Amino acid sequence: MFEIFIEGGFESAHNLRNYRGKCENLHGHNYRVQVFIAGNILDKSGMLLDFTVLKKHLGTLMEKLDHKYLNEIKPFDRINPTAENIAKYIFCELKKTVKGRRFKISKVAVWETERNCAIYYEKR
Repeated sequence: MFEIFIEGGFESAHNLRNYRGKCENLHGHNYRVQVFIAGNILDKSGMLLDFTVLKKHLGTLMEKLDHKYLNEIKPFDRINPTAENIAKYIFCELKKTVKGRRFKISKVAVWETERNCAIYYEKR
């Protein structure tokens, strides 16, 4: 099994609903995002997936979140913009655009701080 990952990021603000504590107030983060791709078969160039292709898809998605108030962006206007929900959102959005028979998105990690991270993956 091969696995690759890329890293990206975005800066945005949010506040948590139905939460008691300082995070219920408006605040921001410099989010770091890691996307992992896994598969068993490499292409004729010896790659699972070209990093450039994956970076392009992640970059397009990061533009939608960068320098925004997440609570006003779908689906976070309905669900809490927690690191867990952001990781799932990125995973599901990339799953729609990054497709191939040789690989699949294995997980997405969203770092809210340099010490706090949420990871989303689907059961195999």
